[in-house]
Amino acid sequence: MARVGGAPVCVITLTYVAEIGAVDAQMAAHVAWLEQGFAQGLFLLAGRQVPRTGGMIVCRGTRAEVEALATTDPFVTSGVAEFAVVEIAASFAADALAPLLS
Repeated sequence: MARVGGAPVCVITLTYVAEIGAVDAQMAAHVAWLEQGFAQGLFLLAGRQVPRTGGMIVCRGTRAEVEALATTDPFVTSGVAEFAVVEIAASFAADALAPLLS
């Protein structure tokens, strides 16, 4: 365990508001958006909720920054999903994660 000094971390929850076929039609664009976020070092973890009613993304940044980013997700811009953001002032992290939060 490592101390990370209150680094801003957010969880984006995506909730599907359209039929799964409409969600799947946006999947390639959404994955490209995720790849860009990972390449920029913003996203730490992403995946589907179980059961498949939406998704979650753990990312670096403040609520305002992450909310602005979430509005650009193709799932959101196409209207197939809505999002919510929870900000965490991370105090502790697994040793492997700590360098990503500094």
